[in-house]
Amino acid sequence: MKTFVEGQFDIAVIGAGHAGCEAALWSARAGLKTAVLTLNLDSIAFMACNPSIGGTAKGHLVREIDALGGEMGVNADKTCLQMRMLNEGKGEAVRSLRCQCDKNAYHREMKRTLENTENLVIIQGEAKEILTDGGKVSGVLTTYGGILKAKAVIVATGVYLNAETVTGEVRQKSGPSGFAPATELTKSLINSGFNVRRFKTGTPARLDGRTVDFSKCLVQDGEEGLGAFSFLNREPAKNLRVCHLTYTNLTTHKIITDNLDRSPLYNGDIQSTGPRYCPSIETKVVRFADKQRHQIFLEPEGADTNEIYVQGMSSSMPHDVQRAMYESVEGLENCRIMRYAYAIEYDCIDTLDIYPTLEFKKIEGLYTAGQINGTSGYEEAAAQGLMAAINAVYKIQGKPPFILGRDEAYIGVLIDDLVTKGTEEPYRMMTSRAEYRINLRQDTADFRLTPKIADTPLYTPERQKSFTARKNFYEQAEEILNCKADRQKVKDFIDGNGISGNTAVTYADLIRRGATIESLRENFGILEGIPDGIVKTAEASVKYEGYLKKNAQQIEKAKKLEDKPIPADIDYDEIKGLRLEARERLKRVRPLTLGQAGRIYGVNPADVTVLIVWLATRK
Repeated sequence: MKTFVEGQFDIAVIGAGHAGCEAALWSARAGLKTAVLTLNLDSIAFMACNPSIGGTAKGHLVREIDALGGEMGVNADKTCLQMRMLNEGKGEAVRSLRCQCDKNAYHREMKRTLENTENLVIIQGEAKEILTDGGKVSGVLTTYGGILKAKAVIVATGVYLNAETVTGEVRQKSGPSGFAPATELTKSLINSGFNVRRFKTGTPARLDGRTVDFSKCLVQDGEEGLGAFSFLNREPAKNLRVCHLTYTNLTTHKIITDNLDRSPLYNGDIQSTGPRYCPSIETKVVRFADKQRHQIFLEPEGADTNEIYVQGMSSSMPHDVQRAMYESVEGLENCRIMRYAYAIEYDCIDTLDIYPTLEFKKIEGLYTAGQINGTSGYEEAAAQGLMAAINAVYKIQGKPPFILGRDEAYIGVLIDDLVTKGTEEPYRMMTSRAEYRINLRQDTADFRLTPKIADTPLYTPERQKSFTARKNFYEQAEEILNCKADRQKVKDFIDGNGISGNTAVTYADLIRRGATIESLRENFGILEGIPDGIVKTAEASVKYEGYLKKNAQQIEKAKKLEDKPIPADIDYDEIKGLRLEARERLKRVRPLTLGQAGRIYGVNPADVTVLIVWLATRK
């Protein structure tokens, strides 16, 4: 095939899903000429599974993406159908926003944003080969012979690589929701030195909402007055639709168990690894055989469609079995399935092959992001796309790598887990993965991260104004809460609220004794004119001050190891005293610091001590 130069770019992004969109937008907005190559323009930012953004830990990621100049939060706010705060009854560290989005509007808005971004070119086509020159990436070759010359390439192919959908006895070469798969690039990745493997995910059926009896289901309303995802958006989210809750039952479970021999998950047809934390309904029924029912959420796919997403009931059962099991659920007795559920298998890489910058260890300038890195979820993908773009941009500009620590962001936890520990199943972000999660609350994401982009074009006048205003309000609230309160008013307050202690206290002391910020505002008339969101952030900082100080000490101690670099050319076979397993693991991961070395599976504290001594003697 005759080749031709389709364009000369600084950065070429392969894929325009949630990772690819963030990567392309960040690099273009940073002033670099960028191309994004997508199999189909109609699949840009397509929500192949649940049309929602956020959720437990994922909402934290969205806020962090926004704080670093990303687009996901902005787009979710634009297309919100319903906003809720998850884990409201638990501590502030684990509370997370979740937005039910309009699926089609989300795609349209993101596509419109890409189309109208300077320095950004969108091309429909399929990547065939990663081009290199002397160990460095030089561009991308398409299946039509087009060459996109580039100084850096970001591979964000999602679940499209050699994708196959599986439903009962039927296996088809297909991407999600009937889109074409990408069949050419995997061979190039293998030839480039990547270790490629197969993962699997799935999605439930979509029902015609006109055939669902919602009167038999519990209503799940949105919450009023919640903040938006984006720190640029000062308006609270609008709730335009409701969701509903119903349950499976013993009849549903019997239909499934009676047909397990026809389930690809149990008859051996699917052998790839699926997500542990988002199992199919078949897996839930088998794994939790003692449970008599499972929650099923009925969620609207958009304002312009009757389609209802059946969260909690993903499946790869044959169509006839799906009809029987869906119709056995209360409220769904007469439901009509518009799109049947399916499982999808796809190629992805071993993330031990990449650096914390998401750059491939064997080819300079080649980055990977999103589900090709073995993750699941739109939010995890978007976070990686953004980080890959920042590092690609910085590398081209001659700046140091941009790596977030585990104490700085959930994004830091996500990437460190991937490149240090790897993943044997689709990785999902959870609050329990963050050892310093009280430091990483979703409401403080901009305070933690926005200053890090202050010297980039992403720190726009609009973002600067928003950040400065929030920071000033927060400092005002902090100063007020640390002021001494009027003793007589304090006495009357504690007598009336059953709070013990003396009266020579600050407002912060009263919070630590159990007073709520609302009661202080009502009784003392403080914090007037300061936005409610900022007041709640200040309250949380006071309540958890002791934990925050303790964490700061732990973080400082950990940094003594974290900041000590390990030479890139170290020969672990020379180091006597290292256990065989530790030596093999260290050679596989090739950690950049002692801190990272200590988090590798199979490397224990004694091995790290051996490394410390060896490095000291070689200094």
